Amino acid sequence: LHDALPILFLSKLSQDKRRIFLERYWYLYSIKDISSKNQISESNAKTILLRLRNELKNYLKEGGLYE
Repeated sequence: LHDALPILFLSKLSQDKRRIFLERYWYLYSIKDISSKNQISESNAKTILLRLRNELKNYLKEGGLYE
């Protein structure tokens, strides 16, 4: 079950947030590329990613994988 937590986390995100998260941390797109592709400002992209990292951290804490 612990191995599935990151996948479960991603499945709970909206399609837009999941795409932005994967673009940054799976495909390693730059903030500039993410903002351009998703038609959002670079500042907004950074804010979304910060919030998603915090959500993931809390999700992993609940699952016992992060202290």
